[in-house]
Amino acid sequence: MREKLKALAELQKVDLEVASLRKAADVHPRQLAELERELGTARSAIEAERNRVMDIERQKTTLEQNITDEKDKVKKWEARLAEQRSTREYSALAREIDIAKKANQTMADELVELSKTLGAAREAVKAKEAEFAARQEQLSARMAELRSRQSQAEGQVKELENKRATVSSGVDATLLRRYETIRKKRMPAMVGVVLGGTCLGCRMNVPPQLYNNLRVSLGTDVCPSCNRIIYAVEALETPAEK
Repeated sequence: MREKLKALAELQKVDLEVASLRKAADVHPRQLAELERELGTARSAIEAERNRVMDIERQKTTLEQNITDEKDKVKKWEARLAEQRSTREYSALAREIDIAKKANQTMADELVELSKTLGAAREAVKAKEAEFAARQEQLSARMAELRSRQSQAEGQVKELENKRATVSSGVDATLLRRYETIRKKRMPAMVGVVLGGTCLGCRMNVPPQLYNNLRVSLGTDVCPSCNRIIYAVEALETPAEK
C-alpha cells in the first residue's frame, strides 16, 4: 500500500504542476492580444494622420485649380473689356472682373494657409511614423518573448503529461478511478494526508473512528469535509520507522 500511496502522491504532484503551468501560461494569450490591440491602435492613429494629409492635399489641389480657372476667366473678361461699346456694359464687366480678382486673392490667401497646414500635417505624420516604428519594435520584441514563453510552457506541459502517463500506470486501478473522479471536479488537490486526526487538505478534523481505521488499515478513504482521498501519515512510514 505504501508504494501505491507514494505513486498516488506523485501523480497529484504532477497534476498540480501541470495546473500551475497552465494557469501561468493562460496569461500569455491575453497579454499578446493586449499588445496586438495597442499596436493596432497606434497603426490606426497613423492612418488617420495620413488620411488627413491626403484630404488637405485634395483641398489644396482643388483650390489651386479654382484659382487657375478664375485667373483664366479674368483674362478672358479683360480681353472683352476693350470690346465693350457702351459705358454700362463696360462698367458691369469691370465690376465682375474686380469681384473675381478679390475672390482670387481670397483663395490665394487660403492657399497659403492651407499649404502651412499641409506642411504641419506632413511633419506630424513623420513624427508619428517614427514613434510607431520605435513602439512597434518594442512591442514585437515583447510579443516574441511571450510567444517563446508560451511555447516553452506548452513543452513543459507535454513533458509532464508524458510523465503523468508513466506515474499513473503505477497507481492502483481503484484508487486511480476515484482520483480521476475527484480531479474532474477541478479541486485544487485530490489527495490529503491525515495527521493527528486532521485532514491536511481542508484542515478539518475527521471522525475519530475513521482516523483510527486509517491508522490500523493503512489504507485510504474519503474525507467527509472535502471529499479528497485521504490516508494516515503512518501509511507512508517504512516498517523500520514504526
